[in-house]
Amino acid sequence: MSRAERVALLEREASELPLVSQATLLGLNRSGLYYVPVAASPAELALRRRIDEIYTEYPSYGVRRLTAQLNREKIAVNHKAVARHMREMGLAGISPRRNLSRPAPGHAAYPYLLRGLVVDHPNHVWGIDITYVPLSRSWLYLVAVLDWFSRYVIAWELDPTLHLPFVLVAVERALAVATPEIWNSDQGSHFTSPQYIERLPAAGVRISMDGKGRALDNIFTERLWRTLKYEEVYLKEYNSPREARLGLSRYFDFYNHRRLHQSLRYQTPAEVYLSKGAGFTL
Repeated sequence: MSRAERVALLEREASELPLVSQATLLGLNRSGLYYVPVAASPAELALRRRIDEIYTEYPSYGVRRLTAQLNREKIAVNHKAVARHMREMGLAGISPRRNLSRPAPGHAAYPYLLRGLVVDHPNHVWGIDITYVPLSRSWLYLVAVLDWFSRYVIAWELDPTLHLPFVLVAVERALAVATPEIWNSDQGSHFTSPQYIERLPAAGVRISMDGKGRALDNIFTERLWRTLKYEEVYLKEYNSPREARLGLSRYFDFYNHRRLHQSLRYQTPAEVYLSKGAGFTL
């Protein structure tokens, strides 16, 4: 049963049980039940979509350069508004962000373990990251776990908020597939939260965290986002979270099992994930 179907069941079968108990029984995140979609104007949605498009093409652009590009396109917006949108969209590397780029308070520091490492087999290094997915009247956030050797998408999840549970869902799904030796992320609050930090060592995983130059350190996931958006997201206009989930599910199946990658010698990620081959050095 899909998440949307479970929510509908919860609404139809409402009983005297507290909502918290009902959500627990159905395996739903409470944040998703209480969440009310943001009422955004068409102009704001169009601006956010364009910000995401520019960021995807030029991830090194800072707030002021991105603002200048928007102004050149006759989109009247100042850098403070752009910074606010980037913060709320959860896009990394553009501006300081309260929810995503800053570590969780008191988090443990983990070193970057990948410099000079030869990644030479599946489940050697996984990376995790979050991106923004526009809808026709709102937006979603997408988290994915990627095997760096094969570019295989191990697991993913969508959510209308940037709350932590959807990241933990993706982590559990990924660990149900396999256990990597090293798991890399940025130092955002999701990936420095106690729940996330405690889960990985418990599974026997070594944690690696990027420092500066995140776009370069996490380049394989950045390439995934770019490919996903150019080949799927920007070609569609999802009208609902359900449409987005169905579209992304079809695309990730195509990406993993049928899309030939030049960098993989024209094999699919699934073919490489299930085999061994020459590695590369980070």
